[in-house]
Amino acid sequence: MSEPALVQKALFRVASATTLMVLSFAMLTPVLAVRLQTAGETASAIGLFAMLPFLSIALMVPLMPWVFDRLGVAAAYRCGLGLEGLAILGYALTDHYRLWCVLAVIGGVGAAAAWNGTEAMIAHNAPPDRRGRFTGLYQTALGGALALGPFLPGLLPLSPRALTVLAALMPVAGIAFTLGGRVGTLRVSHEDAAPVGLWATICGVPGLVAVAFAGGVFETGLGAITTAYGSQIGLSLAAATSVAGVIGVGSLALQYPCGWLSDHLSPRSVFSLAGALLLAASAAFELAPAWVPLLWICAFVWGAVGGALYTLTMIRVAHEFAASSAMAGTAAMITGYTVGGAIGPSFSGLMLDTFGVGGQSAWLSALGLAVLLVSRRFSRRVGHA
Repeated sequence: MSEPALVQKALFRVASATTLMVLSFAMLTPVLAVRLQTAGETASAIGLFAMLPFLSIALMVPLMPWVFDRLGVAAAYRCGLGLEGLAILGYALTDHYRLWCVLAVIGGVGAAAAWNGTEAMIAHNAPPDRRGRFTGLYQTALGGALALGPFLPGLLPLSPRALTVLAALMPVAGIAFTLGGRVGTLRVSHEDAAPVGLWATICGVPGLVAVAFAGGVFETGLGAITTAYGSQIGLSLAAATSVAGVIGVGSLALQYPCGWLSDHLSPRSVFSLAGALLLAASAAFELAPAWVPLLWICAFVWGAVGGALYTLTMIRVAHEFAASSAMAGTAAMITGYTVGGAIGPSFSGLMLDTFGVGGQSAWLSALGLAVLLVSRRFSRRVGHA
């Protein structure tokens, strides 16, 4: 087997292992929420517990380039999977709430290593002429895992504790899957690349970070607030929650196509198209009270293009940092995306409460316009930054 084929096989192993970890998380989250509720914990306590893994990821991502440099790529990645599996096993062995909070932090640290590591390995090692399709396929797999996971507790005839043990075995299986197939030879930067801090990286590619921020707002920051708005205008619970579901469906549907487009069109063309679609959907949202089906149409575009923006920024990072460290670049994109996902719900809620649908439409339209303007900074040539 040729060297490029061996590298692609190793990347497939890593992508599969991370997908197993995400499937585990997606299946476990509702199970743990039910266990906490039946144990008598308040909604506030459950919400705090659910926030801790994401807070840990946000705090740890800036440290990941240093961690991977000290431990080595494969070792740091496998440690991340191991910490995630250890934390989940702890949920099966105890019911103590405060200990669960500690385990949530441990699991978040592991998830940060696995998430950032996988993105960096794909960005640095995927074939340049197929980097978009490889990245898009990986993001599609993650989207499928996130969609399937919550249904598994209803499909499998297992108790909540048994489901927790099954969830713990998934990242462990991921470790086993990455023990061979040349995974240990994968790199996230060139050996002679100078260390680069997160802030310096963000300052080096501010346009890409801004686009990643917009992707976080549209893909993960609008589900809850748009559902609440649907309920406010009189939709049933099922209909209102389906708006958030459509955002997820849109994200899943467009990952691979946008990766394919990035391999065949210039960065300027792809990002301009994304910005134009977001601007059109956000402007149209103001008409949703007059024609309610527009709510689902806008939600689909937001999820599809928002998810595509994250994938596209990861592809661009691979080109921008081809001669240095993909780890630093992916950490910057994850930071921008995470901040967008965190700010999206609160600011959108403020705009709806203060200015109504028009305010929400205006602020999201401004984000779409910003993506469109930033796209003018990118190259007209295929495969160039």
